[in-house]
Amino acid sequence: MSKTRENVVKASVSDATVSVSGDGKEPLVSILIPAYNAEQFIADTIRSAINQTWPRKEIIVVDDGSRDNTVAIARRFESRGAKVVQQKNQGAAAARNAAFSLSHGDYIQWLDADDLLEPNKIAGQMRAFKEGIGNRILLSSPWARFMYRPSRAQFVPSALWADLSPIEWLMHKMGENVFMQTATWLVSRELTEAAGPWDTRLLGDDDGEYFCRVLLASAGVHFVPGAGVYYRAFGFNSLSYIGRIPQKVEAQWLSMQLHIRYLRSLEDSPRVHAACMQYLRGAMNYFYPERLDIFRQAQQLAAELGEELQVPELSWKYAWIQKLFGWELVKPVQVRVGKFRWTVAAVLDKALYRIESRNGQPGIE
Repeated sequence: MSKTRENVVKASVSDATVSVSGDGKEPLVSILIPAYNAEQFIADTIRSAINQTWPRKEIIVVDDGSRDNTVAIARRFESRGAKVVQQKNQGAAAARNAAFSLSHGDYIQWLDADDLLEPNKIAGQMRAFKEGIGNRILLSSPWARFMYRPSRAQFVPSALWADLSPIEWLMHKMGENVFMQTATWLVSRELTEAAGPWDTRLLGDDDGEYFCRVLLASAGVHFVPGAGVYYRAFGFNSLSYIGRIPQKVEAQWLSMQLHIRYLRSLEDSPRVHAACMQYLRGAMNYFYPERLDIFRQAQQLAAELGEELQVPELSWKYAWIQKLFGWELVKPVQVRVGKFRWTVAAVLDKALYRIESRNGQPGIE
């Protein structure tokens, strides 16, 4: 381990560390699950929370005005300790804020309604707290994408799978276009309260912006190997998909501006400017050419960083369409091709999942 990373891990050992309660019990971990129209997957998600080997946990499901059977399915687990509450539809960030307001845990585990935790995920991370790492350290873990078959998920490390200071973590994220999935984090209540609530203006990338603030309030990140998370990713059908929905496009741009502001608040240097420019360039396909107003704002921000932001480049697969028919046709073609590919992959994976289920092949072990 490098000296920089070693210092992050040791930075808050002198801070308040995890301790048992007055009655000798282990600390309580709150597993908070926002849910919206998640009837297909919510049962598996709640089971993965119930099956956590950490002995003291509470599970809170906040249904954000679902129009399907999400609530009825979730309530089947109330006899096993899950608490289910309902609110009118306000968005994922509002549901997460409501879940936190109802929680009592010393530590917080966020979990989306279609994702899964390995049984030892929380226990593995809590071991780091018990060893004295300090409550201002933010804990992360490995994660893997899947559709229907978690047993086939592949864990692909990135530069963020390491012990990092807040600035180095953000530099990697923004400069290399990588991220950590929401459920990978385990956060002390102290750090959660210091970061403030989820931003309800953000209908997209609310988790990215939120954990930037958690990171800024922290003493750094400690990566805990072996405590895995399974991220159910359906691409064009997922909550994180931006597409051409105006509210999501605008939320993405707001989140990006906040990301850049947060990083520059830690250090405003040429290397930071370079990472911010990589971040901007990598996202312009979200906005160009439909939202020229946002693209021009991005160009102004690039000018503040001392660089020029050009029209986004297209891969060879789409560049010829742009040359022959103009930008107006490129984005619809990209969307249709992407949706087709994801649909075919999802149908195939679901069919294989059903075959494996009939043959008794296990999911998460």
